[in-house]
Amino acid sequence: MQIGALAKATATKVETVRFYEKAGLLPPPARTDANYRSYGSAHLQRLSFIRRARDLGFSLDAVRDLLELADDRAKPCGAVDAIASGHLTEVERKIADLCAMRDELKRVIGSCQRDTVADCKIIETLGPRVAADAGTPA
Repeated sequence: MQIGALAKATATKVETVRFYEKAGLLPPPARTDANYRSYGSAHLQRLSFIRRARDLGFSLDAVRDLLELADDRAKPCGAVDAIASGHLTEVERKIADLCAMRDELKRVIGSCQRDTVADCKIIETLGPRVAADAGTPA
């Protein structure tokens, strides 16, 4: 299949397929006599793997490591588990950070008296008062 068909089959942009090739995540395809890229089922499977890993938030380096491990099916899967566990820890940290951010925003919004901006608790919480003429040189 040509690059457009591969991209469509994996819900990936053509530019992204080229990027993964340049990054070494996707092996270069054979070329037709007209010099078009010609992808096979192995490319489709590999690109689907990459897309799913990226959808789960794995970094390109982690995807590269997972692909190397997937290419050697005889290896024990402890290294795969370590990569996935490390990523899960990072996801859980981000979730905790987002929950803390949400709680702070709720607190700040809840403290709003809905008076004038001069008395706005949200603006006050964000930092020092912003001068109206801050853009004017002194």
